[in-house]
Amino acid sequence: MEKAVQPFEFRQYSSILKSTGKKAGTLEQLRDHISTIKDESLFHHVYQYFLKGHILEYTNDFAQWTGVTLEERALSEQLSNIDPYAFKNISELRTALVAVIDVYLERFPEPREVLPGDEFFFNQTVTFIYPAGITARNLAEFLIGVKYIDASSLYYHFYEARVRLGGETDDFSRWFESALGKRELAERMRSFDLFMHTIEGIRERIIALIEEEVRRDMYGGQVEGIMS
Repeated sequence: MEKAVQPFEFRQYSSILKSTGKKAGTLEQLRDHISTIKDESLFHHVYQYFLKGHILEYTNDFAQWTGVTLEERALSEQLSNIDPYAFKNISELRTALVAVIDVYLERFPEPREVLPGDEFFFNQTVTFIYPAGITARNLAEFLIGVKYIDASSLYYHFYEARVRLGGETDDFSRWFESALGKRELAERMRSFDLFMHTIEGIRERIIALIEEEVRRDMYGGQVEGIMS
């Protein structure tokens, strides 16, 4: 296989969890803290939700807490319907979250208070990014790398990149298109639904997609595609 002009260097993503000292025992308190917490805390509870062993029914910590702990199912569904990658910045995301809660509170002004210990605790993280020691110069090497990188590395390149790059793309798709000239492959990967799979589920889909492309490159034949 031809060598890529620019090799892909997998990066490792690790973070240290820090408490903000803020907590919410009611929906009103949750709303007030969301409107004032630092961007780093909001980023952790929304975007880094995918780093955790999350429940696919929800798409962020706020939705999970309101659904599981407060048992406000209608609100949790509305919060889960907010696509964080559709916003240009954290400020827009914050406004959308607060707006949804405000509308809900207008209809149900007296939601219950949780028991002590079940409060929502606001956290944030300090993140470190460094080389993972794995470099790919073609799709075959990329396939090996994506099979063995840590889940946090996959999160960094596939999820966090959408915030970092300011668009609907990720590091993998960007490299496929710019370095390998594989625009169709990049578009197929961009079409993966982030909210329908865990990180390991996304890994499986990436592996299947790349294996298909490698076979096509090797044998020049048509192989059946996978659905997005």
